[in-house]
Amino acid sequence: MSLTKLLVPTYQQMLKALSGWLKKAEAQIPKEDAEALLAARLAPDMFPLSTQIRFVCVQAQEPIYRLRGEAFPESLHQLVDEGRDAIDKPGSLADAQTRIQEALNLLDDLAADALDTDRDAPIVHELPSGMIFDLTAEQYARDWALAQFYFHLMTAYAILRSEKVELGKVDYIPHMLEFLRPETIAEASH
Repeated sequence: MSLTKLLVPTYQQMLKALSGWLKKAEAQIPKEDAEALLAARLAPDMFPLSTQIRFVCVQAQEPIYRLRGEAFPESLHQLVDEGRDAIDKPGSLADAQTRIQEALNLLDDLAADALDTDRDAPIVHELPSGMIFDLTAEQYARDWALAQFYFHLMTAYAILRSEKVELGKVDYIPHMLEFLRPETIAEASH
């Protein structure tokens, strides 16, 4: 499987799911309380929901540039800073939906082979803490890019669930419904 076919559909499907979770929160909770969700955290030393959403969007975009050996655009740096600042400036649910849509637009505009570099190409990945990882493009995609994306995505899901937003498995995998055999729905409910 190519790196584009691995990463891009995964990011698109799950960003759309995240958008759906936020819409459900808005539908289930009074507006002021729904907006307050953005400050919710799982633990005091973890980033709030507003940061998790932005970092999901960062993680969906970062590999586009890293795998092609391109410098990050200013917009990506701004999104990272916005995520770090979200503790004090969480923004609104509309802002969160905008960031998700911006990430989806970028992914939608990619060519079918946009990330299909040499799988063994070296990727030097330096963290803000100063730690440096030496990976191949394939290792970076599999072991870092997807893992970090899902970490922030699942933290957002967990925050929403802990704040009593009614979400279930179908909300996590809505993209799978197109593959569901209709006649098995009744069987699964028994």
